[in-house]
Amino acid sequence: MSSIELTPSQKKILRALTNLHKESEDAIKGEDIAAQVDRNPGTIRNQMQSLKALQLVEGVPGPKGGYKPTAAAYEALEIQQMDDPASVPLEHEGESVDDIIVEEIDLSSVHHPELCRAEIHIQGTIDGISEDDAVTVGPTPLSKLVIEGRLDGKDDTNNILILRIEDMVAPGPGETPDH
Repeated sequence: MSSIELTPSQKKILRALTNLHKESEDAIKGEDIAAQVDRNPGTIRNQMQSLKALQLVEGVPGPKGGYKPTAAAYEALEIQQMDDPASVPLEHEGESVDDIIVEEIDLSSVHHPELCRAEIHIQGTIDGISEDDAVTVGPTPLSKLVIEGRLDGKDDTNNILILRIEDMVAPGPGETPDH
């Protein structure tokens, strides 16, 4: 567990930086982060100073410069960096979403079928997914669980999609999944 307490704004900016960095591996410009989190580039520069002081980002000078997250940034956001993570597909409105990693699936209220929700923790950008959109997650690597639902809400600060579950299927023992 990380000992650095970040403000929601710092968390959102750091999360945007890690997502953008994952896509390009280059230094990320403050303007790109500002566009991602819908903030003024001056605000981003100010926040980056405090994140640099916490040793969560490093500044890269020059025309190709910008910011890069440090290993401590991933720890502070509790993002597990893996060389070859197991792939769990995610579909949005029937289209496969690339460039994201499904990190964790939390099921809540399973004892109450009408209120059953799934929290899908994601690495990557979740901007294009809106409330009530159809989302399918899975099959998961071991249990081959597939969850279908509609987006009930988003936690942009922590990169979590909250699904209202419509269907959940896992093949029984000895069955082969048909997806």
